[in-house]
Amino acid sequence: MDFRVKAGSKLTGEVQLPGDKSISHRSIMCAALAEGTSVINGFLNGEDCLATLDAFSKMGVSIDKTDNKVVVQGVGLRGLKKPDSDLYLGNSGTSMRLMSGILAGQNFSTVLTGDRSLSARPMERVVTPLNLMGSNISTNLEGKPPIKIESSSGLNSLSYELPIASAQIKSCLMFAGLYANGPVTVTEHLRTRNHTELMFQEFGIEVEVNESSKARKITVIPPKSFLATDINVPADFSSASFFILAALITPESELLIKNVGINKTRIGFLHALRHMGANIELQNEINSLEPTADILVKTSDLKGISLNTALVANMIDEMPAFFIAAALAEGITKIKDVKELRAKESDRLQAMSEALESFGVKFHLNGDGIVINGLGKDGVFKASKISSHGDHRIAMASSIASLRAEGETTIIDCHNVNTSFPNFIDVCREVGINIAET
Repeated sequence: MDFRVKAGSKLTGEVQLPGDKSISHRSIMCAALAEGTSVINGFLNGEDCLATLDAFSKMGVSIDKTDNKVVVQGVGLRGLKKPDSDLYLGNSGTSMRLMSGILAGQNFSTVLTGDRSLSARPMERVVTPLNLMGSNISTNLEGKPPIKIESSSGLNSLSYELPIASAQIKSCLMFAGLYANGPVTVTEHLRTRNHTELMFQEFGIEVEVNESSKARKITVIPPKSFLATDINVPADFSSASFFILAALITPESELLIKNVGINKTRIGFLHALRHMGANIELQNEINSLEPTADILVKTSDLKGISLNTALVANMIDEMPAFFIAAALAEGITKIKDVKELRAKESDRLQAMSEALESFGVKFHLNGDGIVINGLGKDGVFKASKISSHGDHRIAMASSIASLRAEGETTIIDCHNVNTSFPNFIDVCREVGINIAET
């Protein structure tokens, strides 16, 4: 499936976006291991989250889904059953890495597999610390899926320092900590998204967080059991980022994006855009464990910046959209230390470089960073054919960029958008974007 997008102007209206992908994954995992019935409202019906749901169903968890409402009958920490076959997780790295932590503590063996893209992604980053806890897990010779997890009689306590800023590694070890014989502590030097810490607290699992100027230590105290609870999933900030970008770069636009999660570990993109001069206002803020707000965005003249590297870990999924903002800013934008972009659904640093080149933007790759020469507020991209490289965020960022291209732009192989934003086309049309699928 390809997208065809024509240049646009004056995007307006109010939009409600799908539920947060990260929170949807974690809500299913915790609800499945809880005692009792959990109701999840706002669940994301994207392919990635459905892969998590399907995997737990195959391990004996009763799950009833109607639209974006999911009712989970928890089986308790020790209630999962051996699946009849390998667990296929499609394109979902979150499913594979976090579930590895859960399955490392089970008394049955499992095999986790994925599609071609997921099978090329590094998994030693979770396998190594899990084996330090006494599990017996292996990958192929290159450290990539499938992941083979042998049965376990129990996991050991662990204190582990993250070698890279990764919420998935942290969360994997936190889930493994539910099955450990003592506390499990993870230390991170760059703060990553904290949805797992908050979700554990929501379910009554004891988590201690100690923070200093140099590091953040998260300790899970293994519970004997924990009770079910209901979860309301806000709209996904990463999905909102594409419509924030659309309103900023399209003339005479004003969009209100409703009920978006604004967890402070997720909104580095917002801070970066404001530094560039973006006109973005938060309205109707609700402060809860997962805070939300309506986001009002108006067309803005952006200025190039040197991106604060402290923001990178908290905007890694929004980086493709940020590249487009930088390409239409006045002046130069410098981006450093984005190595983790190379280990996503595609090599996003390379993929976005190719997209910028096709659009006629000058840039310079510098190791694991990039310098982008912005075209300015009156800049126009070349109409082109852009490959998504099988990556949903490349596809969506390129689609939004096409609003500022001359003529019609084609983005190739966009079925992957269904992994995180299954109604992307509908929402685009709702706000006035001229987009079609072929």
